[in-house]
Amino acid sequence: MTNVSTHPSYQQLPIIDLSAADRGPQARALLRAQLHSAAHDVGFFQLVGHGVSQKEVDSLLSAMRRFFALPEAERLAIDNVRSPHFRGYTRTGDERTGGSRDWRDQLDIGAERDARIPGADEPAYWWLQGPNQWPGSLPELRTAALAWVERLSSVAERLLHELLASIGAPADFYDPIFGAHAHPHLKLVRYPGSAGDGADQGVGAHKDYGFLTLLLQDRVGGLQVQREDGRFHDVPPLDGAFVVNLGELLEVATNGYLVATNHRVVSPPGATERFSVPFFYNPRLDARVEPLTFPYASTAPGVSDDPTNPLFAEYGYNELKGKLRAHPLVAERHHGDLLTPA
Repeated sequence: MTNVSTHPSYQQLPIIDLSAADRGPQARALLRAQLHSAAHDVGFFQLVGHGVSQKEVDSLLSAMRRFFALPEAERLAIDNVRSPHFRGYTRTGDERTGGSRDWRDQLDIGAERDARIPGADEPAYWWLQGPNQWPGSLPELRTAALAWVERLSSVAERLLHELLASIGAPADFYDPIFGAHAHPHLKLVRYPGSAGDGADQGVGAHKDYGFLTLLLQDRVGGLQVQREDGRFHDVPPLDGAFVVNLGELLEVATNGYLVATNHRVVSPPGATERFSVPFFYNPRLDARVEPLTFPYASTAPGVSDDPTNPLFAEYGYNELKGKLRAHPLVAERHHGDLLTPA
């Protein structure tokens, strides 16, 4: 049995056992109290009791490692620069956070759907809907990755219900903006070690722009979360756990009562590889996130004010904003008309 802490610690994030929801009213009440504290005070926690088996984890990680072991030419054959939907492989250093390169390579995967090319009178965010790119020599990757998207969507839905209930809101309040047309996003990420120039930005400090992120990380470490003292603290890997953080949409929905927290990844030392699998639980692209009504709303401090990072009511605009910044090569090739002149 995992020890569950109700107090944030700089040595470890709060640990939440989701299976407590099935162990009767008293256990569920305690779960919600712990979840409330973690989401309001920290914005990050470790999730255990989620029901995802080691067999499911191993299936994904095995296919993922085989992908990164492919010859570079095979990976570059599905370079995301080929995709106006920002899907596919990103070479090390080609993604940006805060204007600086991220020293990692990755495969971006979303819901497998036909491309939707927006008309002149339609929002540009419809460019984000489209097919994935898959390596032809590794069909098992497609199977494992899409199964993971479906499996974690189910876990995230259940977690969101418990989270909303924990602050006294209707558990199903946001169900209408998810469903069959939700816009999940999966990254398969490899950090190859430190950059040759000594830069240590695996990925720069940022907040996620959806609802919830569930991260599977290996034992190497490197994830850091900004805590109440303003400093970035290591997140020790915990076997069998997902690291969960809240996205900006939940901060907006609760007027800052629930917090989206800055986090980053420091590159592992030398040539040490680190693998991680972040899953982003996002609503439909055209979803408008209505404010949440809940008993603690009067104590909400307001949403973080960052003039460099405007937030929009329609989710799709938030994601498109982030993609254009993070993937300049894709943006320049396919979406030059959407870029702000320098």
